[in-house]
Amino acid sequence: MRKMCTKPGLLGALVLTGLLSAGVCLPVSAQGVNPPMAAPAAGGVPWSSLSPDQQRLLSRLSGQWDQLPAQRQQSLASGSQRWLGMSPEQRTQARQRFRQWQQLPPQRRDQLRKRWEEFRSLPPARQQADRDNYRRFQQLPQQRRQQLRQRWKNATPAQRQDMVDRARARRGQRSPKLR
Repeated sequence: MRKMCTKPGLLGALVLTGLLSAGVCLPVSAQGVNPPMAAPAAGGVPWSSLSPDQQRLLSRLSGQWDQLPAQRQQSLASGSQRWLGMSPEQRTQARQRFRQWQQLPPQRRDQLRKRWEEFRSLPPARQQADRDNYRRFQQLPQQRRQQLRQRWKNATPAQRQDMVDRARARRGQRSPKLR
């Protein structure tokens, strides 16, 4: 049987992705938006450029849209587009993940944010390899996944590093371009 090793924090990074995409469904007060008094920065998204569905979804922001930073406007516009493209089941799942995120202690959320930033700083090929490893891990039988989690949990830091190194060596043999 082929051994599998996933990068620590990858699961958290992937969960964070879903949670961040669910953030659009929150009321403005829960999103922590404090609009500045200055005019919007260049590169912002004009309210009129949003689709009617996006405007409806973001209606609570309509009066303050022009005061939001350009990056926030872009983030909300793309997030609303993602939200509108989700099936009802995906929306329900996103809401559940967001509730779970809100219940995490702030220290754990900070840790997950840091891991997400580390993941995003990886080269695209490495990100894809990590995503592929995660998908393969998810396809394993539940019992095998639990065994691997337990093995990782019981390993010392040196043993964990050895597991990661061996997995990278195996991956390097399969796909040298990812080294």
